[in-house]
Amino acid sequence: MGIIYTNTITVENVNSIRAAVGFRRIHPDQLQASIAGSTFIIAAYDQDKAVGMARLIWDGGYVALIQDILVVPQYQMQGIEKECITRIFAFLNSKLKPGWGIQVDVRAWNNQELFESLGFQVSTPQKRGIPMHICLSNQIELTDAMFQQCDYSTRKINK
Repeated sequence: MGIIYTNTITVENVNSIRAAVGFRRIHPDQLQASIAGSTFIIAAYDQDKAVGMARLIWDGGYVALIQDILVVPQYQMQGIEKECITRIFAFLNSKLKPGWGIQVDVRAWNNQELFESLGFQVSTPQKRGIPMHICLSNQIELTDAMFQQCDYSTRKINK
């Protein structure tokens, strides 16, 4: 039996995939809010085992982000990533109205060639500004090691 794709995934399955790729587990309530707040989710299953996923966050207008393109290591490079993105593109294309265009950003951790083959371009400061991020958390153990943790309780935010 091949890989089956659905538009639903449980919190437990997302955290299982995240752990398999070396990412931290997310608090179940926070992850449920993320799933519920996603515009579109595609999940890949090998029988009843979740082996991959991707989420679309879209404002309904012209800005979209494909997030959490995650595939369990032993299933990577078998076309699951491409199929998930292709299905997200099909969803977005079905929402296009005459004269519309949707800017789709992707958070790509690796496999740059795949994303370029699907039409993505590497962002440069000259084209898109400087890509930046901040991870807000008051619990350092919840922060991915790749992000610098800040103590936000003492940081002033300009309004």
